[in-house]
Amino acid sequence: MALAEAQAARTPQLPDLRRIMADSKLYWLVLPAFTFFLIFFVIPTVSLFLISFDKSVAGVVDIQWDFTLKNYIRFFNRSLYYEAAIRSIGLAAIVSVVTLALGYPLAYFVAKTRHPGRNTFYMILVLSAMQLDMVIRLFGLMVLMGDNGVINGILRDIGAIREPLPLMYNFFGAVVGLVQFTLPFMVLSLIGIIRSIHPSLEEAARSLGANRWTTFWRITFPLSMPGILAGTLLVFAISISSYVVPALMGGWKVIVMPLHIYQQIAEMGKWQFGATIAVVLFVTSMIAVYVYQRFAARTAGGRA
Repeated sequence: MALAEAQAARTPQLPDLRRIMADSKLYWLVLPAFTFFLIFFVIPTVSLFLISFDKSVAGVVDIQWDFTLKNYIRFFNRSLYYEAAIRSIGLAAIVSVVTLALGYPLAYFVAKTRHPGRNTFYMILVLSAMQLDMVIRLFGLMVLMGDNGVINGILRDIGAIREPLPLMYNFFGAVVGLVQFTLPFMVLSLIGIIRSIHPSLEEAARSLGANRWTTFWRITFPLSMPGILAGTLLVFAISISSYVVPALMGGWKVIVMPLHIYQQIAEMGKWQFGATIAVVLFVTSMIAVYVYQRFAARTAGGRA
């Protein structure tokens, strides 16, 4: 009996056929999402990339297979376009930093609230900001921040100013509009991560003599780095590709790359050059995201 058991232990076990079949069936659950991603993201992105190498002809959308670099040479030879790329990155970076500075305290407060009723109420308040359409929210900001809006009206009434403050139709207005729009995304990305940090880690630091600020900067903040990374990347991606906010809050004075894409395609019908700007925007965004991710991972010691 012992000899048979020893021989069975030395014999390689055949894979469980039923388990393999069950695992293979799970892949069918991925097929619908993969198909949707392939049709509505991969194929349009590849088509846009191929169109960008065609000769710029108004009204032509089909791929011509010209493979010319004239569109890219035009983009990098004209300061109007590459300055828009720099402006788009700067705007997205500033919005990410401001949104993190505003969203982290709010997420920390909600995550540390132990009372179920109050916690649910705070989550409803955060989510309620996402229920209104973005255009409606921006028009609300325009009522608040316009030259004849609520803020300037109150300041004039109390004699603080004589001329209205330039709160809109500039870079500041675009930043405020994007922060207002992306703040819930940052908060939601941080709440789960902060809530998952076990309280015993903070209690251990306090028991060793660390005060609240030291505990926060040495324990809580580094452990919440995955949420910070996810939130800032999400905010950065939304901000760098935003068209409506710079158009309304910037008054077409804050020229970013999405505005150039709209002008080339919708107004001038030059799909090839518009596709070139879109490809540059896509590559720029990916490079910025990669650099930030590497920097965040190194700063967090590999936790991000």
